Amino acid sequence: MTRYWRPLAAAAIATTLIAGMTACGTPGDSGPTSSDQESVLRWSFGLPTSWDPVASRTGIDINTISLAYASLTKLDTEGNVEPSLAESWAYDDSGKAITFTLREGLTFSDGTPLDAAAVKAHFERGKTQDDSHLRDQLADLESVTADSPTEVTLHLSSIDYQIPYLVAGRTGAIASPTAAENPDELAVHPVGAGPFVMTDFVAESHATFVKNEDYWDAEDIHIDRLELSTALDDATVVSAVQSGSIDVARLPATQVEQAKAAGLTVSVAGTLAANDASINLNKAPFDDPAVVEAFRYAFDRQEFVDVLTGGEGTVTHQPFPKGYVAFNPEVEKIWSYDPKKARQILADAGYDDGDLSIEITTMATGELSAQLAQSQLADIGVKSTIKVVPAGSTTWQDEVYVAKNPQLALDGTIGRESPVANLLATYGPQGIMNISGPHSSDEFLEALDAVRSTPIDSPEYQSVLHEAVRIGVEQSPTNYLYSAPWIMVSAPSVSTLNLLPSQVRWEG
Repeated sequence: MTRYWRPLAAAAIATTLIAGMTACGTPGDSGPTSSDQESVLRWSFGLPTSWDPVASRTGIDINTISLAYASLTKLDTEGNVEPSLAESWAYDDSGKAITFTLREGLTFSDGTPLDAAAVKAHFERGKTQDDSHLRDQLADLESVTADSPTEVTLHLSSIDYQIPYLVAGRTGAIASPTAAENPDELAVHPVGAGPFVMTDFVAESHATFVKNEDYWDAEDIHIDRLELSTALDDATVVSAVQSGSIDVARLPATQVEQAKAAGLTVSVAGTLAANDASINLNKAPFDDPAVVEAFRYAFDRQEFVDVLTGGEGTVTHQPFPKGYVAFNPEVEKIWSYDPKKARQILADAGYDDGDLSIEITTMATGELSAQLAQSQLADIGVKSTIKVVPAGSTTWQDEVYVAKNPQLALDGTIGRESPVANLLATYGPQGIMNISGPHSSDEFLEALDAVRSTPIDSPEYQSVLHEAVRIGVEQSPTNYLYSAPWIMVSAPSVSTLNLLPSQVRWEG
């Protein structure tokens, strides 16, 4: 079987935590607090833009909504698709219909049966709900039929062999149809069939979950209660874990040595993430192709890797990390860091030093990245100011991806379970991360169709996928810069973390 993800051979990854290990506090430990037989784990990560997988706006939400929801399939440590709610699936001979067979006896946490009718209702809601962010992913879905209580078929308008991967993420995270009758309530009170059940939620603060004894893989869940909170300020991460107020948190690379010196556990693992300088063609001066071309040569990607990831990341010019099946090595040769050439392109277009001034938009945790970009743009004669968007579960999405206000925004994709889904999110006309939307070339969309119609195990699959990536990169003004691994800090009593490239999981 073709692997979607190959572990990186780089030395940085030789030290990574091997995904698939357990991720729990041990009863009796003093770290993840335990009282009697109850184990509790406190995870600082962030809260989703919505607890409804249909209305959720951003890819990183899969890490938190998968506490409450299970998807039809899931990915293993190497990116291969494997059973989850569906124990098997099969395409018909045309490649335009795929039937999933569900496990017997599944239920949602509100007691509603999770059967074929519920899956059908989920996908139909994804296509019709006013605030759905699944529409572009489901554009080729013509209809859904519940063929029996455990068999559900997705009928497609064209061949698409990506579906088993697509439904491993938010698109296939099935919500209770009973709860979905009130979408506003579902947005703050998830009702799924995942490993945990929410008991408490305070917006912009925290959510509390207890183990779902009815989860199909409940025997693999060893955490009785999980407390999820917003991301910590970078400066307080180590002290929060050291004090015991938090058990696990994302750690800035600049604090790795401090955490180790404090006796904490630092885990590093590969991700599907890629960070970028998103450029908006709909805002001056990027409506001038010469400015877009000059910016192709403006960024020293290795400096981003060294400063922001402590050398643990990798350079990339595409929305995929090195080592992933979609990563096209030829794309890395198209543009190189060349500030002298960038200056010349601007001069030839009539711009003297200092004529151009732009605003760099960054999130509250991204000021160091913005300062790097600002310094590098100064080297090509472009002045800039930095705008910091305040922290909040939806503030960034509202400013950047809904209003599309920035000229240039520093962000990144966390990746998607399907590379086609990621390409649509980053470069598609309705892509959440395409701030130049609806800009997207017909050639790119035709290349995506070619990927969808190529079986994953076909010898041609990777070359077809690489061609779509090349076309996507060249037709977009956005510059991808580097890929960063998961870097997590945890209390010594937390055994090991299940850090999959696609998401953090708490089974095992």
